[in-house]
Amino acid sequence: MIPMSDALAQIDQIAQAAREELKAVRSPAELEQYRIKFLGSKGLLKGLSRLIGTAPREQKPVVGQRVNQTNAEIEAAFGELKQTLAHDATGDRDYVDVTEPGSRPKIGNRHILMKVVDELTELFGRMGFSVASGPEVEDDFHNFVALNIPEAHPARDPLDNFYLETSSHQGQLLLRTQTSTVQIRVMEREKPPIRVVIPGRVYRPDTTDATHLPMFHQLEALVVDRNVTMVDLKSTIMQFVHAYFGAQAKVRFRPSFFPFTEPSAEVDVWFEDKQRWIELGGCGMVHPNVFTNCKIDPEENTGWAFGLGIERIAMRKYGIQDIRSFVENDVRFLRQF
Repeated sequence: MIPMSDALAQIDQIAQAAREELKAVRSPAELEQYRIKFLGSKGLLKGLSRLIGTAPREQKPVVGQRVNQTNAEIEAAFGELKQTLAHDATGDRDYVDVTEPGSRPKIGNRHILMKVVDELTELFGRMGFSVASGPEVEDDFHNFVALNIPEAHPARDPLDNFYLETSSHQGQLLLRTQTSTVQIRVMEREKPPIRVVIPGRVYRPDTTDATHLPMFHQLEALVVDRNVTMVDLKSTIMQFVHAYFGAQAKVRFRPSFFPFTEPSAEVDVWFEDKQRWIELGGCGMVHPNVFTNCKIDPEENTGWAFGLGIERIAMRKYGIQDIRSFVENDVRFLRQF
């Protein structure tokens, strides 16, 4: 690890050298040599990115911001000088090298959330989980009834759901509020043993703030077999947290209540940059009524399930401060990943 003060000093030193040498450039040939030295793929400015990886975890955002600011400043000054030299061309001097390769078009990449989904499914794949999916527009049975949520339960309140206008023969439809609906569909078509993870979008009319969005992503997991216990659930989550966030990551379980699991718990992870615990999701043992609704014998089988917020996993992993950054489509943010 390199102390942040040393990293920032290196960045400032290279930035100052780049400014001074740019002032001395007088011709396109000199400008090209300058580009290779500072802005080329193996240039000094490109090499600054390595300092981010060597900085302590809590200092990476500061170092990364300084690197980005330095790159932007020097590239802007380089572009201005290049334009000036091009306009300064005279009849007896040719400033255009027609053999020089053209500029490469900027190529996009996958959204950071999709990359995190791939990382999570690959990690759980190594634990023996397969991937399942289901519809985002759900019916009342799969979103509520089969999950042991009674008609009078507050979770059915219109203020807490995105209900859709439908014809009378279609029944009540809504945007799913949790990926647990796919658990029901998996158990309807498959018999134990079952071991699946389910990534997908879910919708709740939450007030938007730094940790909440009305549309977000969950990673659901379901295990159904003989003699499955809460110990299996807790050990799986602990293995996931330590494999994904590092062995030093702190995680805690708090007793909670969900209609579709019993006993139930909330899973919290310590966010070092925020200096507080933040909930990743809920978990628990599958309620016997859920098994009965899916025609699985609760006397023969037990199971556990959890649902974790993918945005919050990404925020903890990559030090992202505000969940709204994922949907604002700011290219400066997206290019970091």
